[in-house]
Amino acid sequence: MNTDEYFMRKALAEAKKAASAGEVPVGAVVVTSGKIIGRGRNGAIERSDPTAHAEIIAIRSACLKEQNYRLPDCDLYVTLEPCAMCLGAAVQARIQRIIYGAPDPKAGAVESTMKFPFEKMNHKPGIKSGILASECGMILKSFFKKKRKRTAERWPSG
Repeated sequence: MNTDEYFMRKALAEAKKAASAGEVPVGAVVVTSGKIIGRGRNGAIERSDPTAHAEIIAIRSACLKEQNYRLPDCDLYVTLEPCAMCLGAAVQARIQRIIYGAPDPKAGAVESTMKFPFEKMNHKPGIKSGILASECGMILKSFFKKKRKRTAERWPSG
């Protein structure tokens, strides 16, 4: 297993924790020098905080550990293509690379719904997509399928 797959599996473990808590299953880890220094999973419902996305929580955790608001030697691994807010936070933190699994056709800001205007920014992280994309997408599909089934059972039509 290569390094990117190894750390994406760590992000997937965080996504599974989010699913267990009833949150949209997205997980993230921040890595420097081969070590995880920040972990995050979606927690918007649990925290009553719309900014509590996996990436934001992982970046905040890493910044606290490093005692720095910049993370120039760090990579961010996330199971789902970042939204505009999370991508912006990664740029502001000067993340070196963003590695993500599944594309997000509804809110992905890297390639899916919009192309982030990196050419106008003072920092452009490297981007790598599709790492364990099938597994990252499957956890989301499974979560929403179960959620729709529970909703249908509570509110049967007819």
